[in-house]
Amino acid sequence: MPTYTALTHLPGREAAEALAEACEDLTPEPVGTGVFEIEDGSQLWEVGAYFTEAPDEIALALLAAAHGAQPFTISELPEVDWVAHVRRELTPVRAGRFHVHGSHDADSVPEGVEALCIEAAMAFGTGHHDTTKGCLEALDRLEREGFQARRIADIGCGTAVLAMAAARLWPVTVLASDIDPVAVDVAAANVIANGLLGRVECLEAAGFDHPILYQAAPYDLVLANILKQPLIDLAPDMARHVAAGGRVVMSGILTTQADEVAAAYAKAGFVRPDRRDLGDWTTLVMTRG
Repeated sequence: MPTYTALTHLPGREAAEALAEACEDLTPEPVGTGVFEIEDGSQLWEVGAYFTEAPDEIALALLAAAHGAQPFTISELPEVDWVAHVRRELTPVRAGRFHVHGSHDADSVPEGVEALCIEAAMAFGTGHHDTTKGCLEALDRLEREGFQARRIADIGCGTAVLAMAAARLWPVTVLASDIDPVAVDVAAANVIANGLLGRVECLEAAGFDHPILYQAAPYDLVLANILKQPLIDLAPDMARHVAAGGRVVMSGILTTQADEVAAAYAKAGFVRPDRRDLGDWTTLVMTRG
């Protein structure tokens, strides 16, 4: 079955959400719509509508004009088994002592590494993105430097690759949470596949908003590979939930955004920012003062 996408952008979240809602009244009706902030400092928001029938181009043009958006770009996507495609294309990744691979590469894991098997799935975090790789390398450095963590949380865990990596480094049960129930299910399956059942507990939660996360605080180590604005919004909560001397490892941050995130955490009481850049992305490690 072919899939069609219609994408546009315009300034302001409210305007974008209004346009996405208006798209739902189209005929043929989209099977889904989405609104995403474009993380380049432009203050623009992308609106996407997804169809299984060719959309009405005239109706989309009228909607875009009425809402002050750029004209929709309409594309027909080929029928591809994307998970199978990604599995073929993804090669193992080395990040510090960690070797992240799919099950199709399980027979070629080298000796002397911490192997983590992550399948291509509907959750972020296969180890191939520089944000995930940067966080894995940060965890490796912390342990090698002698940092000890007794309470660990992974906020916005995606596939739980970071939570599982932490569980391999420190003999504790790591709490891994995500706001997306699909991601939580994927994370739980990965935990079992990697032999870490009982060592990583997967929870559905926004930030620290879960009784188990609240009761386990204060944390010695919090991992958060999400995006700039959610990280900034979380800074006061991080300060409340991280113990004095504890670390927070953050990514999902463009290099152009790193100073703003570091400043928000400095304001919340975190010190000694350790910044490492990989490509266009930054990983920050900061200490609770």
